[in-house]
Amino acid sequence: VSLQVLENFPLLLYILAAKTVILCLLFAGAKIYQSKRIEAKLKLEREAKFKKEMEELAKEETEKKED
Repeated sequence: VSLQVLENFPLLLYILAAKTVILCLLFAGAKIYQSKRIEAKLKLEREAKFKKEMEELAKEETEKKED
């Protein structure tokens, strides 16, 4: 019985290695997805902040012109 286990041992190691590589790739993909999602959210926030600041500047300029 132990000889059969030893004969399959290299195959088991290959399966373990393949599973490990697949898991690593999945985690790396998840991290990339998360970072891109966070970057997109920050970009939207920056654009909204910039737009708000530009509107405030335009409002101040129109107020100065009225005076």
